[in-house]
Amino acid sequence: MKNKKVEYIDLGLIDYKEAWDFQEEYFKKIVDIKIENRTLDTKITTPNYLIFCQHPHVFTLGKSGKIENLLVDEQGLEEKEASFYKINRGGDITYHGPGQLVVYPILDLDNFFTDIHKYMRLLEEAVILTCADFGVTAGRIEGLTGVWINDVNPRKICAMGVKSSRWVTMHGLALNVNTDLSYFGNIVPCGIDDKAVTSLENETKLPVNQTEVAEKLKKHLAELFEMELY
Repeated sequence: MKNKKVEYIDLGLIDYKEAWDFQEEYFKKIVDIKIENRTLDTKITTPNYLIFCQHPHVFTLGKSGKIENLLVDEQGLEEKEASFYKINRGGDITYHGPGQLVVYPILDLDNFFTDIHKYMRLLEEAVILTCADFGVTAGRIEGLTGVWINDVNPRKICAMGVKSSRWVTMHGLALNVNTDLSYFGNIVPCGIDDKAVTSLENETKLPVNQTEVAEKLKKHLAELFEMELY
């Protein structure tokens, strides 16, 4: 039986490595249940989690990324008060920092649908709908992951990178709300050097409340995935 109940967890502002370890623990919990279920007549229901948080300044490099897309050395990282991690998600390099809403869905897709392409598109759609709530028209660019303001000067407003094993997901998306965009000048974001980065605040030219954005995004994710959030 599919379990669409999803535990919502708000970690607030949390060190990247601490949040990564947290993800790994919950990810492993689900995978271990799925492995055990192979030997059981009565299957154990797998849980699902939806984690929201923010991170202090950090650059992360995915499995397919190139280290040369990080444009600062160790001294530069110290000066920026930023850390750096090579991690086990897809994608290239990105930045996380205060004013950015980071979402880590740790879901057993067997409870929803077994289609990674659909999973990525629904994550994007939730962000597109959230942007629309604040009067910002966002969308997709063919061949590129994430959410973009796609006019004469395409700008990325949300980066995405996920890991999936046995249909269990981790990592996720990072939506720029009122982020210090100057930090993106220290990398080639997602390995794409001919497109800019933006935020909700930058697009609206108005103060944007992070908590309000989180509530809107949570609502859209729940509706699109038919989650029962608790």
